Amino acid sequence: MLLAVDLGLRAGFALYDSDGRLQSYRSTNFGSNARLKQGAYRMMQEHDALAWVVLEGDRGLAEPWMRQAKKQKASTACISAERWRKKLLNPSQRRTGSDAKEAADALARSVIEWSGAPRPTSLRHDAAEAICIGLWSVLNLGWLKHMPPEL
Repeated sequence: MLLAVDLGLRAGFALYDSDGRLQSYRSTNFGSNARLKQGAYRMMQEHDALAWVVLEGDRGLAEPWMRQAKKQKASTACISAERWRKKLLNPSQRRTGSDAKEAADALARSVIEWSGAPRPTSLRHDAAEAICIGLWSVLNLGWLKHMPPEL
């Protein structure tokens, strides 16, 4: 399993299986650094079969995730938004941050549909970006050999 995290006190999460399919996603508002640390620990304990944790965002908030991943013997990677956006979004979709967020939302909805994951009642941008981070990750790791034509 791979956990993709859009870091922040309001964070997005996406869990992918080894076939490169999205299994679950969500958004959480931790509200404080202390609750973020507790939340990272709890979430990682819920998913003890993780092979990878891929983090994007404020690197100052990455430490609790990286520490718990190390305890669980999961590999970690910290990436920038530009890295996944360059591979998944075309230049016109990356012109501005709001353009990129809108494109990430559309792509995330396509991934949800393609994966057969439950459809969202609402999809926050942090969860949508976590889905995209996870998609980039499974492509980069070779878990998914190529971008599915449906996406």
